[in-house]
Amino acid sequence: MGDWTGELRLEAEERNGKTVAKKVYFQGALKIMRPVYHDNSGQACYYLLNPGGGYLDGDRYKIKISLEEKAKLTLTTQSATKVYKTPNSHVYQETEIFLKEGSFLEYLPDPLIAYQQARYKQKNTIHMDKNATFLYTDIITPGWSPKGERFSYESIQLLNEIYIDNELAVYDHIKLSPSTQNMSGLGFMEGFTHLGSMIVVGEQSDSHFIDRLFHVMNERTDSFKSGISLLFVPGFIIRVLANSTQVIERIFTECLHIIRQEWFNTHPSFLRKY
Repeated sequence: MGDWTGELRLEAEERNGKTVAKKVYFQGALKIMRPVYHDNSGQACYYLLNPGGGYLDGDRYKIKISLEEKAKLTLTTQSATKVYKTPNSHVYQETEIFLKEGSFLEYLPDPLIAYQQARYKQKNTIHMDKNATFLYTDIITPGWSPKGERFSYESIQLLNEIYIDNELAVYDHIKLSPSTQNMSGLGFMEGFTHLGSMIVVGEQSDSHFIDRLFHVMNERTDSFKSGISLLFVPGFIIRVLANSTQVIERIFTECLHIIRQEWFNTHPSFLRKY
């Protein structure tokens, strides 16, 4: 697919205990800031920027991230991804990620906000070594509408494919279409407005670790519903239904704190941009 609205490529490697950029390229409506090092672990943090302020009708974005052996990287966005009305053609974003042995990528974008009559499709394809670690989160948020409707967007489609040693290991597909689905019904949003997902693939994961995360998530269940599923490969998927972004972010932060502490003996970085 050509004619990209924005394109970005980042290759990073480990040098003397510190992750640094090997190659950086961007053009159009995608940019990347200089790396930030929040602690002395050597893990780099990069912020993705969309100077346009939002995704518009027919926009197309392509991102490619590659980590060499033992490179550790946090990738996040400067602000929420805002998708506005798309009367003619949906917005499409494609991300391809390559993780070599011993590498670790946290991909933590801010929430996706879909406004009235918005159509958005996203595909993430991850190619990773069995000894690499991948952590990804997304939060779907309905945008404001003139009539105060809870779900005024047309459709949101999120597809994640994870390949380990060139074999498909995880296939995760979410599609929300308020015009054809009972969004408040069982199996959909069940009375909530926001949906959060966390996908973690790493050989450190086991059933005891997942049980601990489950108890942490469900200590306070009055304002949300959550669940955790064990993957066929070492890893898990967390789903959270809530009525605010902050509730989901708090749960994900608590889980991320445990993962970083027990797997890497570090603490999550404070990524707040405002």
